[in-house]
Amino acid sequence: MRLIYGLGRLVVGGFFLYNGLNHLTHVDAMEGYAASKNTPSPRFDVEATGTLLVASGASMALGIKPALGALGAIAFLVAVTPMMHDFWAQTDPQQKQNEMVNFSKNVALLGATVALFGAEFDA
Repeated sequence: MRLIYGLGRLVVGGFFLYNGLNHLTHVDAMEGYAASKNTPSPRFDVEATGTLLVASGASMALGIKPALGALGAIAFLVAVTPMMHDFWAQTDPQQKQNEMVNFSKNVALLGATVALFGAEFDA
């Protein structure tokens, strides 16, 4: 079971690590998207969330304090999901669908990180 848990942790952590690196290597593009969602400080927000995602993802993927990494990912998802993927506020059907897909993906990721966090204390 530890092998399966480790594989799952690697996949989930790798997802967050990859996306954090994507934030940090595409700050200009992501800053525009963040600005369109009226975040308080778009460039800083992209850089800060990118850094949080890299640290959280690496922690989970490498098994270095993975509960702490899961908490970082949980905090990111809880704070960012309703702000960035507000499907209920969209009027364009295509945009509404895109935001709903991303909102749902983030909710599923939230479930996975909560499970990973809980598994750390269940072993």
